[in-house]
Amino acid sequence: MESYRDLIAWQKAKALALEVYHCTREFPKAEIYGLTSQMRRAAVSVPSNIAEGKGRYSQKELVQFLYHARGSLLELRTQIEIAYELGYLDQFVFKQFEMKMDELGRILNALINRFQLKLNGRS
Repeated sequence: MESYRDLIAWQKAKALALEVYHCTREFPKAEIYGLTSQMRRAAVSVPSNIAEGKGRYSQKELVQFLYHARGSLLELRTQIEIAYELGYLDQFVFKQFEMKMDELGRILNALINRFQLKLNGRS
């Protein structure tokens, strides 16, 4: 049985969370309890939900946690757009985040679809 650490989705989500932490260090200090905190929380939530889902006993629970991870990713996407529009991120960094979030979203959708098919008796 594979560990959550073996999942590419978890690996990419963890790397994304680390990047969010690094880039938010440069945000204005006034944002420490605002956007910085929200972005970090959402970013950490993505790999955390993948790991928690993988540790559950049923595929139904795994799928539910993958949905939570996808929701956190969408939350992070919104926050990154706001940070960009406020001028906290330059266009290059913003585009890099967009590409990584798009890729991670596709991976999460594929995982959800794969396990959902298994749940429905179609593999």
